[in-house]
Amino acid sequence: MNRRRFLTAAMTGAAALGANALMRPAASLAQGASSPSPIDLRVVSRTIEVHGRSARVFGLLQPDGRHGLILEAGSNFDVRLANEIGEATMIHWHGLTPPWHQDGVPDNPKPLLKPGDVARYTFPVGAGGTHWMHAHTLQEQNLLAAPLIVRTASDLARDEQEVVVLLHDFSFKPAEELLAKLKGGGGHAAPMDHSAMGHGGNTHQPATTSQATASDLNDIDYDAYLANDRALDDPDVIRVERGGRVRLRIINGATATAFTIETGSVPGTLFAVDGRDVEPIVGTAFPLSMGQRLDIRLSLPVGPGAYPVLALREGASERTGVILATQGASVQRVAGSAEHAGPIVELGLERKLRALHSLPVRAPDRRFALTLTGRMQDYTWGIGGADDLRIRKGERIEVTMRNASMMSHPMHLHGHHFQVTAIDGVSLPGAVRDTVLVPPDAAVTITFDADNPGRWPLHCHHLYHMATGMMAQLAYEGIG
Repeated sequence: MNRRRFLTAAMTGAAALGANALMRPAASLAQGASSPSPIDLRVVSRTIEVHGRSARVFGLLQPDGRHGLILEAGSNFDVRLANEIGEATMIHWHGLTPPWHQDGVPDNPKPLLKPGDVARYTFPVGAGGTHWMHAHTLQEQNLLAAPLIVRTASDLARDEQEVVVLLHDFSFKPAEELLAKLKGGGGHAAPMDHSAMGHGGNTHQPATTSQATASDLNDIDYDAYLANDRALDDPDVIRVERGGRVRLRIINGATATAFTIETGSVPGTLFAVDGRDVEPIVGTAFPLSMGQRLDIRLSLPVGPGAYPVLALREGASERTGVILATQGASVQRVAGSAEHAGPIVELGLERKLRALHSLPVRAPDRRFALTLTGRMQDYTWGIGGADDLRIRKGERIEVTMRNASMMSHPMHLHGHHFQVTAIDGVSLPGAVRDTVLVPPDAAVTITFDADNPGRWPLHCHHLYHMATGMMAQLAYEGIG
C-alpha cells in the first residue's frame, strides 16, 4: 500500500485511538495559518489517567479537540488564544521568533492573560521545524504544554509517516508544593517573578564537582513519566506500515528531567535538533535535555512487529515512551523501569553535531562571559555577569556560559536561534538551535545575530532553577 493511502486509512480510525490521536499531525494539515480567520486555541482543564488514577491537568486544545498546532512554513502565525481556566496564564511559542511583545513571557512586556480573556497573536511563522508551546509559569508542571509543528513543502512531499512524541514528568502534587520542598520549607512558595530578569548577577559561592551524583541529576522523583500523556503501563500505540519510514518529532516538555531516547532494534538517523537541520548521525541512543527537540528518521523492517521508542530518565531506571506497531502485530508490555540506569546527559552528541546551514562567517561585535551559579542548601540559582547584557540590532553576539554549579542547565534563548561555536574552549561549527545544555564544569559558547529587538529571556529550562533565579535577559538598546 502507498504510504499516503496508508496514513489516510490510519486516520480514518483515529476516533478509536482516543487521546492518542490528538498528538498526531496527519489530520491537521488543512488548518494552517494561511486561513482568513485565526486558529482558535483554548487553555483548558482536562482529565487524564496516570497509573490508574484520575489527574486534573491543563491542555492547549483546538475546538475539535486536537492538541497543539500544525502550521505551514512561510505562512503567518495567526492564533486566537482563550484562557478558559480559573487562573491567569500565558503561553510561550518555544522555537518561533515572534516580535518581542508576542513572545509569551509574563510582564515582558504584556501581563498574564486573565481568566476569560482572549488574546490574538499574529506574526510570520518562519521556517519549518519541531517546536512546542508551554506556559512560562509553574503551570507548565501541570502539563500546560503542547506540540507546535511547522511543516515545509519538502516535509509534505516525503513518503513517510510523522509521529509526534511529547515527553513530560508528572506529579500529583502541585508545583508550588514541589518548589517549597526543594527550598526546604513547608510553606507557600512564591510564584515566579519574571520582573527580576536582568538581575542575574547572584553572588553565590559556586560549588563545583567533576562527577555528578544521583541527587545532582534529579532533584525531584516524579509520580510518573509520560509520553503523549501516557505512562508505559498504558502506552500510546501508534500504527505504522510494514517496511515504512517514520519521522519521529520528539519534544522534551519535562520540567526537570533529561532523558536518553532509545530506538531499540531499529537504528535511527538524527537529522534535526530544535527544528534546525544537522548533518545526519546514525545511532540507537540520543540524549535530550529539557526544552530540546530531536527529529529522528526510522526505516522499519518489512515484516510485522512492534518497536518501542523509549525515553530513559537520566541517572535512574524509570522510563516512558511510545510503541510503533504494524497492523495485527503482537504488542508486548514494556516495563516502566529499565534494567539499567539512564546515562548522564552530557555533551558527547553536542560535540558531534554540525549545522547544515551555519551562520555566515563574521567576527563578534560583542562578547559576554556568564557564570551559572547555584546551591542546593536553599535552592537558589543565578547567572553571574548578567547585569549588563546590552546589545544593538545588527550586531553579531557571542555568549560563553560556564557552569560553576553541581547541576546541568539547559539554557534557552528567546527570540533567536544561535549556533554552538565552542565547547570548553574548542571551536566547532556546531548545531543551530535555541536550547543548549551546559553540564557542571563545562563551558559552552553560542553565537547569534541580533535581528529581533526586544528584552529577551536567557534562562535555564529546568523549571525550578528558572523559578528561583536562573534567568537573565539580553536587552536591545532603545527598548524601554
